[in-house]
Amino acid sequence: MPHYFDAAHRAEIDNLRHRLTARTEWPTWLLLIGVYAGWLSIVLNSHRLGLWWSTALLIPLVVLWLSVQHELLHGHPTRWLALNKFLGYAPFAVWFPYTLYRDSHLLHHHDEDLTIPGRDPESRYLTAEHWQRSSVFQQALHWLNKTVLGRVMIGAPMALQALARKELRRLKAGERQAWLMWLTHGAFTVLMLAFIAHFSVLPVWHYLLLISVPALSIAMIRSYYEHRPNAQPEQRTVLNEASWPWSWLFLNNNLHLVHHDLPGLPWYDLPKAYQARREQWLARSGGFLVQGYGTLWRQHGLRAIDSPQHPFH
Repeated sequence: MPHYFDAAHRAEIDNLRHRLTARTEWPTWLLLIGVYAGWLSIVLNSHRLGLWWSTALLIPLVVLWLSVQHELLHGHPTRWLALNKFLGYAPFAVWFPYTLYRDSHLLHHHDEDLTIPGRDPESRYLTAEHWQRSSVFQQALHWLNKTVLGRVMIGAPMALQALARKELRRLKAGERQAWLMWLTHGAFTVLMLAFIAHFSVLPVWHYLLLISVPALSIAMIRSYYEHRPNAQPEQRTVLNEASWPWSWLFLNNNLHLVHHDLPGLPWYDLPKAYQARREQWLARSGGFLVQGYGTLWRQHGLRAIDSPQHPFH
């Protein structure tokens, strides 16, 4: 547990961890079963639901699946990494293999490297050198990606392009782990798409472009202003007091500083830990508070929230 928690705060966190809910993790088990059952039900009943109702139901379900995968890689609902990998390997979101997501995200939890390009794998900032060698068009795309509307429109394509560029380099270099990961993920993805093509009304191209990509775009709203550059690592991570539809889709990961400080705490305990010591969390974040995603839409729907160039790297 972090050393900066006082004795009373440590006792509160320990109490959350030792309750029956925390020991059995039954909410996460129910969530896992619900997502798998929901995905299968929608796909198998898509002929009755119709193409667009199936699409409207699958997009938020895939967003939720990405949040479930996030829980799995942090050791929920079991402490067995191999079992969690098995539970989370289904390629419902298509583009990111579970092991790639797991390994890069755990590197992201080195808080002293947060936001620093080249060290934080989830950084959305560029070094001065990278910025200067970018074309005017590329710079314009990065500025657009700093608006909420831009993040929804081009955030996913930009992320997928960067992913393809990086992973192709690894494959060309003959990295065995990369080949095994992509061949395994590719095989499962082909099986899933064949299942969709045979048992549903959804064309494969439709699932790839009009379900998985929009789901990734919605998921990227959470990471839009999740971190900011700051000299103090603990003041780089947001506390977003989002309303229930968003906090449910993101499994309370909007309370992101609480998650970074307590990555082993399950999703359903994050709000309790936050509300019990809200003022202390706000002080620790340096006042890095956002009053829900609606605030971000109103203030930065069309206006960049900060510069794409990292200010002090």
